[in-house]
Amino acid sequence: MNHPAEISLHSYLRGAVDGKSTMSQEVIDQVAEDIKVALHKQFNPEEEEPRKFKLRMSNIGRPTCQLWFQKNDPDNAEPKPTSFKINMIMGDIVEAVFKGLLRASGTTFDDNDRVTLDLPNGGKVSGEYDMILDDKVDDVKSASPWSYENKFTDFNTLNAGDSFGYVSQLVGYAAAAGKDIGGWWVVNKANGNFKYVSAEEANSKEVLEKIEDTYEYIDKDEPFERCFDAVPETYFRKPSGNMKLGSGCRFCDHRFKCWPTLQALPSKVSKAKDRPIVEYVSITEAA
Repeated sequence: MNHPAEISLHSYLRGAVDGKSTMSQEVIDQVAEDIKVALHKQFNPEEEEPRKFKLRMSNIGRPTCQLWFQKNDPDNAEPKPTSFKINMIMGDIVEAVFKGLLRASGTTFDDNDRVTLDLPNGGKVSGEYDMILDDKVDDVKSASPWSYENKFTDFNTLNAGDSFGYVSQLVGYAAAAGKDIGGWWVVNKANGNFKYVSAEEANSKEVLEKIEDTYEYIDKDEPFERCFDAVPETYFRKPSGNMKLGSGCRFCDHRFKCWPTLQALPSKVSKAKDRPIVEYVSITEAA
């Protein structure tokens, strides 16, 4: 069943395509201000010193080994590509525009606000939620075509492979704000399609316990444990004998610590003229 706001937005956009829907100057000004604030945060942060690592709503659901390295070995992280900054900016712009479209279509909501989650062990995790709609906390996410079609299909699918911690973020925001769990407004970055994915099936108690465990784990001096195994490379569903980096490790700045033999090479099995780059953990001689 579609979210009522989703139906309203589709109707508004249909009118816009037909030249009938309009957008008030007030909404336009709010979108412009939101983008201005986002750019300021990206390029002119208020902190005079580089941000020290701490658990935030934006990272509380990340794999524990990644968080352990970020806290205990920050100077040896792999540098992020320049595209990382553009992706962050684009995500902020998509959020600002999408919320403006919701407003223009007649949907009212409480805009983002900063909240703090107090954990039983004395830990505190802060962050800024995107919106509260119908007394539920919602997040706006921009997604690649693959993630849109294969990851953000339903709660269980997302939760099963949630290496970015989207579920933990949403549960944390809701608990800190004293609101119910809503879901994600997901926008396909490639074609502008959007949908609402409910997270009401989330087990808040279980997720909050996991957050508390993570808080305690990263303070330990004990050696880390790998969060994910390597995965077999396949070609037409047949294993090639090669092992490649799992998707949960792909965006980790410390993945070479777990996988010192890691090599980024053109696919060993693709027959395409421009073979995609694959991060291999091991390669068989036959390959």
